[in-house]
Amino acid sequence: MPIIRTYARLFAVPGTRAFTVWNLVARLPMGMFGISAVMMIAAGYGSYALAGAVTATGLAANAVVGPLVARAVDRHGQSRTAVPATAVAGCGALGLAACAHLHAPAWTLFTAYVLMAATPNTGGMSRARWAHLFRDDAKALHTANSFEQAADEVCYLLGPVLGAFLCTALFPEAGTLVGAVLMVTGVVLFAAQRGTEPPAGGGAAVPLRVGGAVPLLAVFAATGVVFGSLEVVTIAFADGQGHRSVAGGVLALQAAGSCVAGLVYGAVPGGVDARRLRVCLAAMAGLMTAPLLAARAGGLPALAPALLVAGMATAPTMVTAMHLVQRRTPPERLNEGMTVAVTAILGGIAAGSALGGWAVEHAGEPVTGYWLPVGAAAVALVASRRV
Repeated sequence: MPIIRTYARLFAVPGTRAFTVWNLVARLPMGMFGISAVMMIAAGYGSYALAGAVTATGLAANAVVGPLVARAVDRHGQSRTAVPATAVAGCGALGLAACAHLHAPAWTLFTAYVLMAATPNTGGMSRARWAHLFRDDAKALHTANSFEQAADEVCYLLGPVLGAFLCTALFPEAGTLVGAVLMVTGVVLFAAQRGTEPPAGGGAAVPLRVGGAVPLLAVFAATGVVFGSLEVVTIAFADGQGHRSVAGGVLALQAAGSCVAGLVYGAVPGGVDARRLRVCLAAMAGLMTAPLLAARAGGLPALAPALLVAGMATAPTMVTAMHLVQRRTPPERLNEGMTVAVTAILGGIAAGSALGGWAVEHAGEPVTGYWLPVGAAAVALVASRRV
């Protein structure tokens, strides 16, 4: 099949399969930590607002710490920087689980989650390797970027399912603990793949060139609000209908739709530009109305396929936006540039989580919270006009 041959070309390069496998292991917990923390804190403290505030604080801290870690990665190399940073993040995850288990004061939850902001941008490090390997092959790099976005979606497909299953089938802290083990193991073994690591060293700490950079980051932030609010509202909606244990599976359908769309998009030829980004964002804004309408009309059974449909514009949007970031980032600062973009997403997720938690507790019914991703997608579309 043409699509299979297109992606097989990437992994014919020596060393690519090894770094990809271990990067996926390291990346999977990124889809686990959010839902695991929400379910763990909501179960122990009885408050979705507190759970949303804790995750929002940790993600907001990443907006400060993430680019600093990425800058160190660019200057000193992936293998020398990622492992100690992950050790700090792992301690934060273990501390969060311990505090929740012991019902420690709420402020300790915030402190522990902030330590997790030291987690290196594993997806960015993988994209930097592809950019180094295919620096003279734009078509292969587009395919690699699409694969990486699909990999992100796989992690956010399997991560919530695994996190929710562990938290409900074993004990509330299980998702966070398993995530910490996978993160540390994956990063250590990914960093050990030296043959594909891009060279260290960088110039001035200016990750994005002037020219549409600020509006592009605004697009990332608004898209993050879509993700953060959608996750918290869906968990609360499923819980309200007595189906908390299937919340992760329902959310995974959104990631599944995005994953499939991303893989197909990677095999589609054609230039990636700001106009294509606006088309993708317009599609996302329209499709995000599906969960709102489905939740109002048919409850959880109707919501599941609506999330699948809503996800189909996500990966193409992110692939296109990330490619624009790569174009506007000096090669020696590539990891930092992509981390700044991811940080904008995480900042948006933080805001979306907090807004989603507030909405489900104060807006009368959880379904009202589905207006948040609709509005955030519209804001992203408006911001893209200046990219």
